[in-house]
Amino acid sequence: MAILVDQRTRVLVQGATGRAGTFYTDQAVRYGSTYVAGVRPGRGGTKHLGIPVFHSVKEAVEETGATASLVVVPAPNAADAMIEAIEAGLETIVCVTERVPMHDMARVKRALEGTQSVLIGPNSQGILTPGQCKIGVMPTKDAKPGRIGIASRSASLTSEILANCSAADLGQSTTVGIGGDTIHGIGFVGCLERFKDDPETEAVVLIGEIGGREEEKAAEYLSSVTYGKPVIGLVAGRHAPQGRRMGHAGTLSVFGLETAEQKVAKLREAGVLVAKDASDVVSTVLKALK
Repeated sequence: MAILVDQRTRVLVQGATGRAGTFYTDQAVRYGSTYVAGVRPGRGGTKHLGIPVFHSVKEAVEETGATASLVVVPAPNAADAMIEAIEAGLETIVCVTERVPMHDMARVKRALEGTQSVLIGPNSQGILTPGQCKIGVMPTKDAKPGRIGIASRSASLTSEILANCSAADLGQSTTVGIGGDTIHGIGFVGCLERFKDDPETEAVVLIGEIGGREEEKAAEYLSSVTYGKPVIGLVAGRHAPQGRRMGHAGTLSVFGLETAEQKVAKLREAGVLVAKDASDVVSTVLKALK
């Protein structure tokens, strides 16, 4: 099985006719995902890559039955695009755009309140259920269907660990890139809840980083429930200097708070098996499953 997306997911692309939208739509369609519409104001009534283009998300949903969206829209307009998708009632919204202003994301978070929409991102590599559906920019070459759920803050580490898992015959149920920005949609807890309820996910890998509170929230959640499945964690940034941003906006460690060591300690207290580094993740998963 899978979480959030599967073979039934019908995807529309906001910004489909741009260079990035064209490239990633073509990749996903070639992979076998079901992409049913593009959205570009002023281009409605045309086709792009053989897919109909509509003026608005609402029109595209009404005409095609789309259930998910890929937002490939420049940062100044990305929040409006996400809110349009939320208002159209889409189940899953994936935003890969980087550098969306924080005050814009505050508007998006308010728009999500009281809805059934799940936002992944922004600044996310997307979501991949191997052999069924890809939304975003996540590579598919090394992905393999299986029973390991992955939730990650780091795109590069996701690719490395996913490839290592597949090489060890540890296929994935779903891989979710929660996004590297400080204000984002679904986090580790939302992923953990869904993987817990997925009967065919046997273990979960969390790929964390310094900065933010995703790892702390995951530890608090795991301490409050009987999870019933092994959770394997990795926290990158052990050697990063405090008070400096490493990579993207969400990795800022300030004034000694939320360092890698503190995150590791809290995860271990919650029962998470923490790997030493990326190369140690597969062996830790195998030990946990035994």
